[in-house]
Amino acid sequence: MNPKILIIGACGQIGTELTQKLRKLYGTENVIASDIRKLNTDVVNSGPFEVVNALDFNQIEHLVELHKITDIYLMAALLSATAEKNPAFAWDLNMNSLFHVLNLAKAKKIKKVFWPSSIAVFGPTTPKENTPQYTIMEPSTVYGISKQAGERWCEYYHNIYGVDVRSIRYPGLISWSTPPGGGTTDYAVDIFYKAIADKKYECFLSSETKMPMMYMDDAIDATINIMKAPAEEIKIHSSYNLAAMSFTPTEIANEIKKHIPEFTITYEPDFRQKIADSWPASIDDSQAREDWGWKHTFDIETMTKDMLEHLG
Repeated sequence: MNPKILIIGACGQIGTELTQKLRKLYGTENVIASDIRKLNTDVVNSGPFEVVNALDFNQIEHLVELHKITDIYLMAALLSATAEKNPAFAWDLNMNSLFHVLNLAKAKKIKKVFWPSSIAVFGPTTPKENTPQYTIMEPSTVYGISKQAGERWCEYYHNIYGVDVRSIRYPGLISWSTPPGGGTTDYAVDIFYKAIADKKYECFLSSETKMPMMYMDDAIDATINIMKAPAEEIKIHSSYNLAAMSFTPTEIANEIKKHIPEFTITYEPDFRQKIADSWPASIDDSQAREDWGWKHTFDIETMTKDMLEHLG
């Protein structure tokens, strides 16, 4: 039997592509997209869509009952760079939306929850290279603090109430279909738009800032596959490390130059540099590979080619 899915935050960077892929997989009518406002986008126009405030428990509960929802993907959040500018709202949105969904699962109104975490849970004291699954976590950003607390609550709800909640720590995500949404790794999306439009890019991070990245296709596959996995394969109920590639702005610029030889890059680090410096450079995701068979498809070369083809 197909799950009946509610995606909260379906119009965001991940939600957009996740909705389309889940609709292909389970049928359009089985995937209800929802967001805070109704935009004139493919997600809204291509299937069932509901306006929902992720902070309103009663609204979410109403949708669950109305559509007989079994699985919720909670994709609504204030991302790293945006959250620094509005800490109180970021904490409220990122935490209370999670409590609403966990409490629906605790009450047995839904069967399964997907909630994304992030490499932002790590901080300046975390080992930077090949960051292990279990390590020091002292996040120094509003976003990271909310994600780290969220991981603890997910594990608590699993251990104490038996809630089936699944999570992955997304690295920086790169996608051609939706403009960047206020994250620190967004330069790696922006650089492609500017390379095509202007043949030049001013980067808000320094040239040698190495960060873990992933092409959106891989992130969507990981999200769907962790939710499809049998419950006994999911050994970690806080959040799984996930990785594909790590690179610096210099490296991605050089890769773009192979396709657009006249492309140039300059560097003007801003407040986001400090956020990036607090995050890992590379991630050990062996546990996800072992437990539920995670494998990535795209590396820096194949991703660059695919991005430029789609945007060009």
